[in-house]
Amino acid sequence: MTKDQVEQALLKIRPALQRDGGDVEVVEVTEDGIVKVRLTGACHGCPMATMTLKQGIERVLMQELPSIKEVVAV
Repeated sequence: MTKDQVEQALLKIRPALQRDGGDVEVVEVTEDGIVKVRLTGACHGCPMATMTLKQGIERVLMQELPSIKEVVAV
């Protein structure tokens, strides 16, 4: 799994984040299936950011790329 593959999968959820004034940036994709992201804009520091990360971003990425084990914010 490459950073480009993760970026492509993020296209499915990125419009919803941008509608709310936020976005997500892929920082790193590790060999063991951990995707490290940075929430930006309105998403950074939002009280709902953890839910967005786990129920939104992680869920979509794991559906698109089954080799992903976890998505974490850095």
